[in-house]
Amino acid sequence: MSPTSPAILPAAAGVYDEMFDARHQPRPHYLPYAQWLGSMTDEQMASKRAEADLIFRRIGITFSVYGDEGGTERLIPSDVVPRIIAAEEWDRLERGLIQRVTAINRFLADIYHDQAILAAGVIPRSQILGNSEFSQAMLGVRLPRDVYAHIVGVDIVRHSDGNYYVLEDNLRVPSGVSYMMSNRKMMMRLFPDLFRHYQVRPVEHYPALLLQTLRAAVDVESPTVVVLTPGRYNSAYFEHAFLAQQMGVELVEGQDLFVRDDSVFMRTTEGPRRVDVIYRRIDDSFLDPQAFRPDSMLGVPGLIAAYRKGNVNICNAVGTGVADDKSIYPYVPEMIRFYLGEDPILNNVQTWQCRKPDELSHVLAHLKDLVVKEVHGAGGYGMLVGPTSSHQEIEEFRARLLANPDNYIAQPTLSLSACPTFVEEGIAPRHIDLRPFVLVGRETRIVPGGLTRVALRRGSLVVNSSQGGGTKDTWVVEAPGVHAQPAA
Repeated sequence: MSPTSPAILPAAAGVYDEMFDARHQPRPHYLPYAQWLGSMTDEQMASKRAEADLIFRRIGITFSVYGDEGGTERLIPSDVVPRIIAAEEWDRLERGLIQRVTAINRFLADIYHDQAILAAGVIPRSQILGNSEFSQAMLGVRLPRDVYAHIVGVDIVRHSDGNYYVLEDNLRVPSGVSYMMSNRKMMMRLFPDLFRHYQVRPVEHYPALLLQTLRAAVDVESPTVVVLTPGRYNSAYFEHAFLAQQMGVELVEGQDLFVRDDSVFMRTTEGPRRVDVIYRRIDDSFLDPQAFRPDSMLGVPGLIAAYRKGNVNICNAVGTGVADDKSIYPYVPEMIRFYLGEDPILNNVQTWQCRKPDELSHVLAHLKDLVVKEVHGAGGYGMLVGPTSSHQEIEEFRARLLANPDNYIAQPTLSLSACPTFVEEGIAPRHIDLRPFVLVGRETRIVPGGLTRVALRRGSLVVNSSQGGGTKDTWVVEAPGVHAQPAA
């Protein structure tokens, strides 16, 4: 490297370094990028980062945080150093994701109909039928091709052993795909030479695949698809508007739709237009004030009656939340074996269910070493990270656990892998995870890569944007032999 090239610090001992091996040599799929990075200076990288921030501000790639006193939208930090995955490694991940999501859809169809998995005793009936996300309104409702989860975001981490593990499944209203696409667009604009010479698998076709998936959710020729948003004050509103625009469909709020004769219509300047598929970004309880919360101003009165009669499809289906409840997550490997007769390709993280007295005792005895999460928690809230918590915080959480153990699960504190990240101190390792997006229509498809989230604070394991995290472009690259060297 030249004297002014950025020094790239290795990950700490015991942490899997995505870019470097144990001898601090670039891994084969990172080698061409490492050589290119060696030709850049600190000043050039800083200039690119400033340009990236400017691009994101101009486009409006922001999110808002509920409860933020300022009430202002925040810029999602996007790193200019990509996370790179070798093609053969990605291909295995893809097989594992398809297997997992297939089993989860089979599970959802089963629990709302035959409930064979409950009769077999694989999962306790009480954990399903008593779950707050189990929807009585869905019992006996048949959906096209038995697809309940059309869009799934699966959170994956790599541990210090080099293996990938599934951390959680997001099935209700999984978000983040707009940042995946915006990161790629930004990187292609900032570093066109890299994309001219390296074979990075594309993600730009995601909106086309999403639209195909949504259209396949009904057996209607040329169906009308809409994106249903809670409105501009929702934290993910940018994504709702972005995806609607990219797919060329209408972005609507509840007041833009109405039900007549058990069919859903959209108000337009040319009169009512029948709606066939609703890609909803609203939680179940707000979808229909006649079926769920009567105080909801976000939903559509009569929507669930039209849905139950098969006159409209909602993606993802009502009641899918029971499958991404963290207390159901430990059973996904058994779902794969039960429905598919296969061993899981991707493993779960070891999980203790605090509803079980013996497992609760273990958790209480090892709180300082564990991560404890609410079963319905999201965004990095309502959790305890034992190794980084004070004695007082641990004891306060202990009291919450004892008061309501059913509400929590616990997992080991994983040593999330680290990836070089351009931060204030230069290029330094930061912990990351990965959220690939799985689309289930007439076939199951995944764009290669997904959203890499990065914990920008040194030592932090919390990657959520609401907790100070950022994002990275994720490259799936072919074997090093197919790469051309970048132009001088």
